[in-house]
Amino acid sequence: MARILVTGGSGYLGQHLGPLIGAEHETIYTFFHNDPLGLPAAQKLDIRNETAVSDLVTTMEPDAIIHTVGSNRPADMSSVIIEGTRHIVRAAQRNRTRLIHISTDVVFNGRNAPYDETAPLTPIHEYGRAKAEAEKIVSDHFDHVIIRTSLIYGLQLMDHATAWIVETLRKDRPVKLFTDQRRNPVWVKTLCQAIRELISHDYRGILNVAGKQKLSRAEFGLRMLDWWQISERENLSLGPANSDRWPKDCTLDLRRAMKILSTPLLGVDEVLASQKAAWNFKESKP
Repeated sequence: MARILVTGGSGYLGQHLGPLIGAEHETIYTFFHNDPLGLPAAQKLDIRNETAVSDLVTTMEPDAIIHTVGSNRPADMSSVIIEGTRHIVRAAQRNRTRLIHISTDVVFNGRNAPYDETAPLTPIHEYGRAKAEAEKIVSDHFDHVIIRTSLIYGLQLMDHATAWIVETLRKDRPVKLFTDQRRNPVWVKTLCQAIRELISHDYRGILNVAGKQKLSRAEFGLRMLDWWQISERENLSLGPANSDRWPKDCTLDLRRAMKILSTPLLGVDEVLASQKAAWNFKESKP
């Protein structure tokens, strides 16, 4: 049993990752404002406070840190994503701790997909630039894994993007799902299992971990609305973004992850089919 520190336990990924890792290892997960899990392993932490980060890591002496903290709020781009990551890296360096850092596919401009682990960083918006800078900071640590992933979704707890779509539609407001933005949506259980593997794996460096099925935001959004049985679609439209603010195609080359991981990188349709089959089997049991 190892000692594991999971930052961002109140986030969507963290809510799934904390209990999974905690079932096998001595685990502490951090939160900032609210702790949705309410487990004894919770620890309040402001990642922007370097002293607090250092004290927690020094006291806990974790064997690995899984750094999931992020923010898409402009005010937090520098302080949380960049400086917060810097604080985590410094603490990991002092304690010689393995660091698994969660990054994103939007560190790319979307013009040269699919992107493998050697692709140069080419972010085009503030969030992508902050995550790219965080990657550079993490890369200085001797024992690190940078996981580049994509749209994270679950089938028991609605992901934030889908929740926003549903809330907006139910407020009778328009929502447009883009047909010209392509990604590799990843099931949260797939991502969590891959992270669990990498805790004790000897792999170091960048690794693309996402679902192997490439979908447009429109295709993915419709699949999620179908899964959650959302019928309020009068104000839903499909079409191109007609904007250069967001990268068009950030699909990832997953061949390296498929080679070194035993975790299958299931596509969305595979996940939906397997979960529907499991649900139907459960319903049919006497």
